[in-house]
Amino acid sequence: MSGGFFRGTSADQDTRFSNKQAKLLKTQKFAPELEHLVDMTKVKMDVMKPWIATRVTELLGFEDEVLINFIYGLLEEKEADGKKIQIQLTGFMEKNTVKFMKELWSLLLSAQQNASGVPQQFLDAKEAEIQQKKAEESRIAQEIQKKREKDGRDQELEKQKLMDGDAGNSRLGPDRADAEEEKELDSKNSSRTKSRLVLPS
Repeated sequence: MSGGFFRGTSADQDTRFSNKQAKLLKTQKFAPELEHLVDMTKVKMDVMKPWIATRVTELLGFEDEVLINFIYGLLEEKEADGKKIQIQLTGFMEKNTVKFMKELWSLLLSAQQNASGVPQQFLDAKEAEIQQKKAEESRIAQEIQKKREKDGRDQELEKQKLMDGDAGNSRLGPDRADAEEEKELDSKNSSRTKSRLVLPS
């Protein structure tokens, strides 16, 4: 037997696969975004991978690491063809395939157009997150400032009350002294009256 008999063929070389793929390309429904190829050298996959993993898990209802890694592998091509990838994913994701591919391709097309290689949607979301964080920090700072102002006013009122109390005590001081002096004089006069009554006539 010839050694070539045992030599395998790739999917691209197998005409049965290529004919089936061609048929599926004609019969399957594809989102308009998939009409465009993506230059994967312009896409930052480190940013895309977490989104892919999260979205696949959301659509399937469970985490499928094999499928997720399979998708990563499909996107390693220099030029990714969304239609071909959709055909390969249909058996795994079934009814969710079209939706997933539309979302994925929108992000990839956006990423290849940005110099950073990051989808604009991600950049906008990050900007919104930063703005929200700043707004929250500003709100907290205002709350702290209001509390400090209130505490300052409370301390000032307390201080004023203490000062008013001291002033009141100082005003009462002379009156009390006069009363004591008057009482002492009355006592002396009473003593003199008594002594005069005791003296013989």
